[in-house]
Amino acid sequence: MENVHRSTEKTTALPELQWFETPLAATQENVLSPLAWEELACRQVGKGATPILHLWRHPSALVIGHRDRRLPYAPQAMERVRNAGTSVCVRPSGGAAVMLDRGVLNLSLILPNPQRAISLHEDFRLMAALIADALVPWSGEAQTGEILGSFCPGDYDVSVRGRKFCGIAQRRQAKAYIITAFVMIEGSGAERAQAVQHFYTEAAGDTSAGVQQQDYPRVNPATMGSLAELAGVPSVEAYTASLRRVVESRTAILPADGWLVQLEGLTEQMAALRERYDLQV
Repeated sequence: MENVHRSTEKTTALPELQWFETPLAATQENVLSPLAWEELACRQVGKGATPILHLWRHPSALVIGHRDRRLPYAPQAMERVRNAGTSVCVRPSGGAAVMLDRGVLNLSLILPNPQRAISLHEDFRLMAALIADALVPWSGEAQTGEILGSFCPGDYDVSVRGRKFCGIAQRRQAKAYIITAFVMIEGSGAERAQAVQHFYTEAAGDTSAGVQQQDYPRVNPATMGSLAELAGVPSVEAYTASLRRVVESRTAILPADGWLVQLEGLTEQMAALRERYDLQV
């Protein structure tokens, strides 16, 4: 486990950014919408557009990974979640299942990669450092390192006192890439973990289905916490304001380009993502 602030000297520089927040109302019908938006925006960054920091939330969604979708009863488990009124999708980035709601902030750094040579460890540390620095008004205890038993586990889990509040993943395109994170700010980390655990139990089925221990995370709700629970952060809005101050202290935030609001081809991109990741195993 590593203190996030001790690793900041190793991180890559933060380029000038466009700060773009997708309104909650624009994502609530289908959680694929902001993911498809990022796919299109990433292509534009690959063509020379200014890098982007994208922030978005969703009122109620389960976003699963590629390996999760291959579990034997994943389609049935996904349908059960949809029937309960929660949006479900398979995301194009790495990682495993994550539960989203209004208390979870999603962040994506969309960066160019013209030489097709990136240092994901440095970029993961950069994202972890931004997230930890934004927490400093309430706590300086953020650490990175995998939290066993958490949902969407990884080497760059960000935690406070052994309980994870943030996970980081990445998505590559030909000439640009996305470093993406979820940050649980309000609400109960354990309740979200229980919902993910329920999905995995149903998607894996009984032992006769041939699912191995390593095929999906074994989620322990006690390993997850929100920043409200761990550090007394009062709201998503308060944390977002702190994050903006951190970003402004490191780089210039440029006016957002007009095309960010109305990206052409969003409906088609959503259909393509569903066809590629959701419907096919």
